[in-house]
Amino acid sequence: MSAQKKKNEFIYFSSRNPKLLAGVSIILLFLILGLIGPSLTDHDPFAYANPLGAQPPSSGYWFGTTFFGQDVFSQLVNGLRATFLVGAIGGGLGTLLGMLIGFTAGYRGGVVDEILNALTNIVLVIPTLAVLLIIAAYLEVRSIFTECLFIGLTAWPWAARAIRAQTFSLRTRDFVDLARMSGMRPLKIIFTEIAPNMMSYLLLVFILQFGGAILTAATLDFIGLGPTNAISLGMMMQYSVMWGALQLGTWWWFIPPGLAITIIVGALYSMNVGLDEVFNPKLREM
Repeated sequence: MSAQKKKNEFIYFSSRNPKLLAGVSIILLFLILGLIGPSLTDHDPFAYANPLGAQPPSSGYWFGTTFFGQDVFSQLVNGLRATFLVGAIGGGLGTLLGMLIGFTAGYRGGVVDEILNALTNIVLVIPTLAVLLIIAAYLEVRSIFTECLFIGLTAWPWAARAIRAQTFSLRTRDFVDLARMSGMRPLKIIFTEIAPNMMSYLLLVFILQFGGAILTAATLDFIGLGPTNAISLGMMMQYSVMWGALQLGTWWWFIPPGLAITIIVGALYSMNVGLDEVFNPKLREM
C-alpha cells in the first residue's frame, strides 16, 4: 500500500471515529484554555486578589477565590500549562528513552540485548514513586523541568520492553534484510526501515506516556513535592486539602483541578482507544 493511500485511509477512519474525535476535541479545548486563559484574567495565580478571602464563583472571579483571596481561575489556567508541559516533556523523554533502548536491544540482540534487558528489568523492579519521593524531598528548589526530568528518566522501561518486542518481529523481515545487504548502517536501518513501520505503535506509546506523566506529576504535587516556583493542578488540590477546603465546603477550590485532571487523562485514554481502532482493521467500526 502506498504512503498516500495509507494517509488517506488514516484520515478517512480518523474522521469517523467518535472516541478519537472526542478525545482530540477535549485535549485541544484544554490546551487552548491553558494557552489563552492567563490573558483572560488580570490576577497573578499567587496574588491576593480578593480581600474578602474565600468567595464562590462570580462575575468578577469566575471560579471563585481561595481562603487567601487568590483567583482559582487564574491558578487553573496556569496549572493547565504546567500539566501539558509535564505530559509533553516527561512523556516525550520517557518515550524517547524507550525507543532508543528498545530499538537497540531488539535490533542488535545478543550481548547488547542481554545488557539492556537487564538494565530495563532493574529499573522496572525499582519502586519508581518511592525514588521520586526521595529525590524530590531532598531538593530545596524544584521546577517544572526538574519534575519532567525525573518522570521521564523513570518512565521508559515498559516502553522499551514493548518496542524491543516489536523490533524483534520486524528485524527478520525481507525489507530489513535487503537494507542490511545493501550496506546500510544499523542506525539508519532502525530509523528509516523499522521505525516508520511502527509509527502507529509509537504514537500510542507516547499517548500512554503523556497520561502517565500527568498522573505521576499530580501525585507528587498533591503530596507537596511538586514545583516550588510554579502552580499546577496537583498543587491546587494539595493546597485545598491542606487548608481544609473540603471540610469547610469550599468546593470551587478543589473540584476544578481534580475534574480537569480526570477529564484530560480520560480524553487521552479515549484517544488511545480510538487510534487503536483506526490503526487495527479488525477493530474498525465500518
